[in-house]
Amino acid sequence: VQLQASGGGLVQAGGSLRLSCAASGRTSRTYTMGWFRQAPGKEREFVAAIRWSGSGDNYADSVKGRFTISRDNAKNTVYLQMNSLKPEDTAVYYCALDLSNTGARYSDYYEYWGQGTQVTVSS
Repeated sequence: VQLQASGGGLVQAGGSLRLSCAASGRTSRTYTMGWFRQAPGKEREFVAAIRWSGSGDNYADSVKGRFTISRDNAKNTVYLQMNSLKPEDTAVYYCALDLSNTGARYSDYYEYWGQGTQVTVSS
């Protein structure tokens, strides 16, 4: 399974970005997709996750109400719409795939990871 993330960039505080992550290769019939991020000098942290059905989406408290995760199963693609961005959202964002479709926020549940896309929010 390969994951290709895109959509990162430089944006001013208060702006928006939309990240995409396309999965290819052999996936299970149903799987969870998640987004994580890692800022310089910090550990990787959970951002959002969505199960195959699209229900039970899960967000970190720091992004709730500002970020929205969605997916298009026909395209094997997950999206992360990020609004009202803050400088503290600056990080490399990684998409990940959980073959067990747990919807978990813990990185250990995810077997496959994308290469990461940089998001930089200027103040």
